[in-house]
Amino acid sequence: MSDIDMLIAAARAAAGHAHAPYSRFAVGAALRLTDGSIITGANFENASYGLSLCAETVALASANAQGRLADVVEIGVVGGVIGEGGATGEAPIRPCGRCRQILNEAAQMGGRDVLVHCAGMTGDVIETHKLSDLLPHAFGPADLGIGRAPR
Repeated sequence: MSDIDMLIAAARAAAGHAHAPYSRFAVGAALRLTDGSIITGANFENASYGLSLCAETVALASANAQGRLADVVEIGVVGGVIGEGGATGEAPIRPCGRCRQILNEAAQMGGRDVLVHCAGMTGDVIETHKLSDLLPHAFGPADLGIGRAPR
């Protein structure tokens, strides 16, 4: 199994812990850090909708809580509709705009262009993008003189 496949598998496992009673759409995210360790997150919805947290945000907040925000190298993101047998869906999903901006914070703090691997809950299709392609001309810490511009 490749490193990307392992990252996607970790994101799929994380999506199994999604709290998504309103959208019925489970999302899982898995971050790979500079030392190869993986941190996961799942979406966490709230009845007021606006207070919901995306899986990518949960994973990045966990990395930050461990003092590892600048160590993020890549992320795997998966999602699918929750049914009786669990979440399904073959089409790759991509981070929303808010998550792209939050990922940019980690990318700029680490001085690297984070790779974003996108997949569905099922299926073999994996898209790989550079964050800078998903969020061109991003504003972040480097614009405020903090951190480094991505390499």
